Amino acid sequence: MTTTGLDEFALLDETWRSVTPDAARRMLIAAAHAFAGKGYHATTTRDIASLAGMSPAAVYIHYRSKEELLFNISLVGHETSLALLSRIEGRDAVERLRNAVSSFAGWHAEFHTTARVVQYELGALTPEHHAEVAELRRGIEQQMRSYIADGVAEGVFDVPDLKGATLAVLSLCIDVARWYQPSGKRTPDEIGALYADLVLRMVRPAT
Repeated sequence: MTTTGLDEFALLDETWRSVTPDAARRMLIAAAHAFAGKGYHATTTRDIASLAGMSPAAVYIHYRSKEELLFNISLVGHETSLALLSRIEGRDAVERLRNAVSSFAGWHAEFHTTARVVQYELGALTPEHHAEVAELRRGIEQQMRSYIADGVAEGVFDVPDLKGATLAVLSLCIDVARWYQPSGKRTPDEIGALYADLVLRMVRPAT
């Protein structure tokens, strides 16, 4: 069965390693690429199956609907992002926030195809699925807020509106997925470092 629709990098992307069996993983990756390229509403299950190198009927062996594909992509993406932020380490609050922003922004660049779907197709989810994803998004927000709050507690950050600052930082990182192109001048790591520096300039006291 042909696999020419999906490149090797996409198939080996560790974001999807928890999805089994292989056919379900391939279908999910194909859906993410199709949704990112054409948008959720303009994509058909036939488009997804073709990209996966499978028959249209194969979609329904693993997923009940196109929306369920989107939901599973959203779950994997948000769970990956939350796990990424939960693993952040550092000697102090400054280093932890630097590492958090660098990792989060860098992920949205390196995996921009998945991230674009995860962040910008939420409105197509059913209310039940949206509520489940929203809970993960709250966890991501709380994790990033904790890194900023640590710096406020240590006296190294000056942030009068903790919630507003957290939303600004997350929005800055998430938007990378919208515009990033692999052919651009900066690598994901370079974007992560740039954004980390910008955020630290935002939260540090004015001198």
